[in-house]
Amino acid sequence: MNRLYWFGFLVLVLFYGSYLCKQLLLKRRGISTNRLGRGNKPVRTLRIETALKFASFTMAAVQIISLLVVKEAYLLLAQHIIRCAGIGISMVGAAVFITAMACMKTSWRAGVDSGQHTELIRSGIYRISRNPAFLGFDLFYIGFAMAFSNPLQLVFTLLCVILFHLQILEEEQYLPIVFGSAYEEYKRVTARYFLFF
Repeated sequence: MNRLYWFGFLVLVLFYGSYLCKQLLLKRRGISTNRLGRGNKPVRTLRIETALKFASFTMAAVQIISLLVVKEAYLLLAQHIIRCAGIGISMVGAAVFITAMACMKTSWRAGVDSGQHTELIRSGIYRISRNPAFLGFDLFYIGFAMAFSNPLQLVFTLLCVILFHLQILEEEQYLPIVFGSAYEEYKRVTARYFLFF
């Protein structure tokens, strides 16, 4: 296994390991973090969250298969420089995601849940992005697809990026109800993804 594959393995372990560690740490405090597709929600929200849950779990399997089974990249992304850039982008994505989880502290959740009371986080990385965890996921998935490209990986990357965006739109309808004018002000001064986006 060459260096590129070792870096790919490292970033996979870092990303998913940090996700699982945060989930376990909060579970020890009695906090259920995975709210995707659970609870009393509008049907559209339940459908988007269920699709997102399926796609993101399947994506993890696709990434492992792409890393361990598919030894050569397909399509035009086989160029070494693009593959190395992909590893770099996926590492940035993992760093953004981990930073977002750390800033959220005990307010971190996956999915909308009106039954859980969380705090509106506007500090740290949340000063420059309203959705840095989703941005981290997107960068991680896109970078990994560049590094270990195959048709299945590319399809699931596109699907996940679209579903994450739809999830953001669902949350943007829910958060003003929970946080009121504080969220509206935050939304006015902070970009959805990063800077102007």
